[in-house]
Amino acid sequence: MPASRNVHIAVIDDDDSFRLAAEWLIKSLGYEVAGYESAEAFLGVPPPRAADVIISDIQMPGMTGIEMKQRLNEEGHEVAVIFVSAQADPALLRRVSECGGLALLQKPFHGQILIDAIHHAIGDPSPD
Repeated sequence: MPASRNVHIAVIDDDDSFRLAAEWLIKSLGYEVAGYESAEAFLGVPPPRAADVIISDIQMPGMTGIEMKQRLNEEGHEVAVIFVSAQADPALLRRVSECGGLALLQKPFHGQILIDAIHHAIGDPSPD
């Protein structure tokens, strides 16, 4: 079912296969999506703050996803960030929470988990 309003989602991950799969899934839901291979690539595209939701890996070469979220916070850009990571220990979960991250999904995960997180981020209930 197509999305009821224009929602722009940014997917930031240095893993091409994950990024492309996430982009495909998001497009299939009817949302606008753009993929970036790094936090710096996302921040360097004017205006990066146009995203309604960001899905970001945590560990990437250069700036981490958490550092990117902290920069957005410092600049006053409030945007829901769904973090993804191959590791999800209590210390990492605490860092995600402290920077204002919406969720931490541990790779690999089922696509429905990501769909539910996106619906939560934009305030839409998940379809029954």
